[in-house]
Amino acid sequence: MICADSSSFIAFIKGGDERDCQLLAEALTQGQLVLSPIAVTELLSDPKLTTALEETIVQIPTLVVTPGYWRRAGKLRALLVRHQYRPKTADTLIAQSCLDHNVPLLTRDNDFVAFQKLAGLQLL
Repeated sequence: MICADSSSFIAFIKGGDERDCQLLAEALTQGQLVLSPIAVTELLSDPKLTTALEETIVQIPTLVVTPGYWRRAGKLRALLVRHQYRPKTADTLIAQSCLDHNVPLLTRDNDFVAFQKLAGLQLL
């Protein structure tokens, strides 16, 4: 199972053929793709989104927010800030979802490297 960030999902939608797009396509075909609630929100926020693509996005399983999630996410963000990083709140919430479910994150966003370095987030 892998969790796709909106950066990789958008590249996939645009027809990208880079490695992350290939991994996303494989995971989608095999029923191994999940999204974080924040990534779903980001993807559905596109005002040009077609109805067909919206239906595809909402059919992909979403990682469940587990008890204590918000507290853990706050602590995670504080950890990065303490180490002089400036993590975006949305990135923190995506990372925490993946950490809670022990699911690797497929992303093009280098901001997640800090979560990997300090919190053990698995990146693809």
